[in-house]
Amino acid sequence: MDHTCIYETEVMAFMEKRKYTVRDRDFWKIIASLLLASLFIFANIYSVQPLLPVFVADFGISVSTSSLSLSLTIVGLIVGLIVLGFFSDRNGRRSYIIWSLAGSAIPFFILPFVESFNIFLLLRLIQGFALAGVPAAALAYISEEIDRKNIAYATALYISSNALGGMLGRVLTGFLTDAFSWQLTFFGFGATGFALFIVVFLLLPPSHHFEPSELTFSKDIEGFLFHLKNPSLLVVFGLGAILQIAFTGVWTYLPFHLEKPPFSMSLQAISYLFFAYGIGVIGSPLAGRVAEVFGLRRVRIIGVFIFSAGILMTLAPVLWMVAVGLCVACLGFFTAHSLTAASVGQQATHHKGSASSLYLVSYYIGVAAGSSLLSPIWTRFGWNTLILLCAIMPACYVLLVSWHRKRAASVI
Repeated sequence: MDHTCIYETEVMAFMEKRKYTVRDRDFWKIIASLLLASLFIFANIYSVQPLLPVFVADFGISVSTSSLSLSLTIVGLIVGLIVLGFFSDRNGRRSYIIWSLAGSAIPFFILPFVESFNIFLLLRLIQGFALAGVPAAALAYISEEIDRKNIAYATALYISSNALGGMLGRVLTGFLTDAFSWQLTFFGFGATGFALFIVVFLLLPPSHHFEPSELTFSKDIEGFLFHLKNPSLLVVFGLGAILQIAFTGVWTYLPFHLEKPPFSMSLQAISYLFFAYGIGVIGSPLAGRVAEVFGLRRVRIIGVFIFSAGILMTLAPVLWMVAVGLCVACLGFFTAHSLTAASVGQQATHHKGSASSLYLVSYYIGVAAGSSLLSPIWTRFGWNTLILLCAIMPACYVLLVSWHRKRAASVI
């Protein structure tokens, strides 16, 4: 009996030291937990995007002011990524993932009662900070708990849940608002957030490979800044920003474009186009598998060019071509984004939480820029100019980076 207990203890100790692979039950518990958390977080972030024309009408504000409901959420998210990324390096990942769900659900019960759009924006800013716990810790949690051979696949599955959450947030918000009201929709989001908080609390396994930073806070900041001196990571951060500027620019101004002739579509009809995100749900894990065979960088570049091609297709004056273009763009975007995110954990030698947070900071700077800074281009020049800019940026970026690498290699 004693020998049996010793053997079971040794097996448990071995399992705790060994990182999870796709054959382990806890691997799928991690994926399920992070998928559910990510679904809510990204549905939360983008829930306001199809409502921008509604806010213009209900609050009597401009298009630029309405777009702040997304971009200020992203500002709060960026601050949260930096702050919570630091603390997750010191205190662990799991608690930040779990409590982020509860903290970000609370504002949904307050927003429907707000009459001032300035107060609305303040609450979205606070909500953005609370949302940051999941993205600040999730990628680092994956890199620490998942076996290296399966990190790209696990990351791709997590990114696909980002896509699914973004899709559901946009589709459900547009559909339910058209059927009922945005206020009732927000109450539903809040209740869902608290339900998922309980589920993830019970399901997500504890960290076995987390090593807390024992350095002073100033040393942590030095480690954080060290990533900004890594040229390879800077290229990754830049690509994250460029991809998201283009992607958010397309989706933010799509409702305004489609509510005008020759389309003249309702909010509910426009919301169905967000199902194009479903292609990203499929494309992200598929990209992870393909990258294991052909190489991450090569597949990522292909993804970028597919993304640009899809954007250009939305210039068509017929709805079916716009819909196909959005699907192609989502396939390319989530292929490139998932593989770019996976490369951060591989290239960062330490402070992986901070490195992941830095990537996400650059990525969400792109969201803020795509939602608000592109507003003057939409207002002054219209859809065609906006789309050409969004298609050209990512393709030119990867071409310039590739050219620079080849030039540097030839000099050496």
